[in-house]
Amino acid sequence: MPTNSSRRWLLWFAGFVALLLVLAVLYTWLALSWSYSEGERAGYVQKFSNKGWLCKTWEGELAMVAMPGSLAEKFAFSVRDAAVAAKVEKTMGKRVALVYQEHRGVPSSCFGDTEHFVVDVRSVE
Repeated sequence: MPTNSSRRWLLWFAGFVALLLVLAVLYTWLALSWSYSEGERAGYVQKFSNKGWLCKTWEGELAMVAMPGSLAEKFAFSVRDAAVAAKVEKTMGKRVALVYQEHRGVPSSCFGDTEHFVVDVRSVE
């Protein structure tokens, strides 16, 4: 039969673990809801796939070409919304503008492999 001191220690430990869990959930929620920066990038989506072992995320790569003949700069991005992922797939091969938000410090790759999360896509003529 456990003594009072061991019961007290067990309750303290369980409370500490619960507090750590609440803080981790709160930090993750804050990192995903607060945007460090927002912007647009234009170019051609050259790679877009749904990948991951346990947490499937949409990951893509946008090729941004400043001038014809110059090397393309690559912009890696993640998509969390299935509707936005469908819009990206529909515009593959066309020049597009990706509207994104940058979320720094997201603690897991289950939400995306990059810090740049695309929230909208539009065709650019």
